Amino acid sequence: MKRIIIFASGSGTNAENIIKYFHERKIAEVTHVFSNNLRAKVLKRAHALKVKALHFDKESFYDTNEVLNILKDAKPDIIVLAGFLWIFPKKIIEIFPDKVINVHPALLPKYGGKGMYGHHVHEAVIRNKEKESGITIHYVNEHYDEGAIVFQAKTSISEGDSADDVAQAIHKLEYKYFPIVIEELLFDNKKSNE
Repeated sequence: MKRIIIFASGSGTNAENIIKYFHERKIAEVTHVFSNNLRAKVLKRAHALKVKALHFDKESFYDTNEVLNILKDAKPDIIVLAGFLWIFPKKIIEIFPDKVINVHPALLPKYGGKGMYGHHVHEAVIRNKEKESGITIHYVNEHYDEGAIVFQAKTSISEGDSADDVAQAIHKLEYKYFPIVIEELLFDNKKSNE
């Protein structure tokens, strides 16, 4: 069975959705959820779904090989960043080439980079009167939101929509497409843009 590891910093609704998706299909499993935030709800969600949940700090992520060694032992087929806010260390990316992906709540290359996450993205999209937004699933490199794009899906924005409205639309796209794209990457199917 294929093995998935998820990194998340916050609530963990995407992580929960991915765990449930693969639990139902029995073709892959989420073996671990890692979080840099001790109080993140994602850790509780993982425990409730009987997935190993681990908290780590900056030292064990960047300065030592503690997190890297756990990942090596776990032998993931794919590492999924689902609302993970720290830049991913080059040493992990090099050990797992083309196996680390992220979902970004905008149509990259627009609205990417340091500080562009969650509500910050949606507020910028509304402020700039964009007619559409969406999600981008991309490979992770040592820079924020610059890895090769795997998949994008769009949603239109109506006049009068708020950042909260955009956030809800983006979450629907994430819940619908993120698990499917993960599955296709695990089993080497090519995904075309919507």
